[in-house]
Amino acid sequence: MAKEFSYKGKTLVELQNMDIKEFAKLVPSRQRRSLLRGLTDQQKKLIAKIKKFKDLKKQIKTQVRDMIVLPEVVGSQLLVYTGKDWTPVFVNEEMLGRYLGEFTLTRKKVQHSAPGIGATKSSSALSQK
Repeated sequence: MAKEFSYKGKTLVELQNMDIKEFAKLVPSRQRRSLLRGLTDQQKKLIAKIKKFKDLKKQIKTQVRDMIVLPEVVGSQLLVYTGKDWTPVFVNEEMLGRYLGEFTLTRKKVQHSAPGIGATKSSSALSQK
C-alpha cells in the first residue's frame, strides 16, 4: 500500500486548488516572500507554457532557475539550463516549495590527476614513463 503524499497536511489535489497566496503561507519564509511579491514575467511565461504542454508530456526548456516549484508544475518535464548544457528535471511532489536551480548543479566535482613532472620537489624523483 503506497503512502499518500501530503505537504504540510494538504494533499496534492488540495494544493492544486489553492491560490498562490494561500500556498505561500505553507512554504518557508524565503519562498513566501518571493511569492507574495509576485512572479516575474519569465516565471509567468514558464507557468503558461507548462499549462499549455502539460498533456503532451513535452520537455520544456527554461533558464528560470529561480522558479519556485508550484503545485501546477508538478508532473511536468523540464530542461533546466546550467550555464553550459540542459539538465532534464522531472518535477514531482517532493520538490514543492523549492527552487528549480536546486535540482541542477552548475559546478562539477574537481577530479585531479597525477601531478606533472616538476610540480613538487618529490615529483622529480618519479620515473619518466
